[in-house]
Amino acid sequence: MPHDEFSSSRQAIARVVDTTSASIARVYDAMLDGKDNYAVDREVRSQLIAVAPDIQTMTRDNREWLIRVSRFLASEVGLDQFLDLGSGLPSAENTHQVVQRLNLNARVVYVDNDPVVQAHGRALLEENDFTFFSPADLTRPSELLADPVVRKHIDFDEPLALYQISTLHHVPDDQRPHDIMAELVDALPSGSYIALSHFYDPADGSELSALAKKLEEVLLSGPMGSGRFRTRTEIEEFFADLELVSPGLVLPCDWWPDGPKTKPKLDVQQLILAGLARKP
Repeated sequence: MPHDEFSSSRQAIARVVDTTSASIARVYDAMLDGKDNYAVDREVRSQLIAVAPDIQTMTRDNREWLIRVSRFLASEVGLDQFLDLGSGLPSAENTHQVVQRLNLNARVVYVDNDPVVQAHGRALLEENDFTFFSPADLTRPSELLADPVVRKHIDFDEPLALYQISTLHHVPDDQRPHDIMAELVDALPSGSYIALSHFYDPADGSELSALAKKLEEVLLSGPMGSGRFRTRTEIEEFFADLELVSPGLVLPCDWWPDGPKTKPKLDVQQLILAGLARKP
């Protein structure tokens, strides 16, 4: 697509963006100190920081974990197709950049139904022949699995990596997130891997649990309206019938870190869990 044609397309999408409501993707971008967000998204960030001043450390931990998992899957496992759900806005070291550095032919399909993500995502991918974008909705798995972009570029007869990284905590209980996950996993061939991270509430009456509940209240009652901190048991249920890769379901910063940790963990760093699992 010529640059001026793409610019017109992006402007058309921007005109339908609701800047009075916070967007999950844009708030995440703001938490990473990105530039593709609006005042309403930064207000959510400010509200979260008021409760937990170091909360952006959690966001960075999660992003760094995505990078390490992607390296592992591309180099150690040798996967060459990745389905990244709720991919969000482009940031430093996106999934395709990590895996294609290790395997030039690795195919990555990003899925996100946020119109701002669609505009920026398509611009980012314009010059990459092995990276694709779908506007499907991850809460509608049957439609996602039938999406023409997904079907064209992901071979469901061969193992692949499915990413649900910081996505399912934005799916409320009444939308049955565990059923959504089960339907997606059921469609994957044996030997596929699932990477998942999720907000965590220890639910043990501790100060950490109290902090999780305060953050959840900010997210649910604010302009974004989503963000559930679930228990370990609830998060483990997303991995039903899957084989967790060592070290299991842990804090993102504890999942095969790149080097030794010399500082004690902040409270907010302990309110998210991450895991990688294999489908037998």
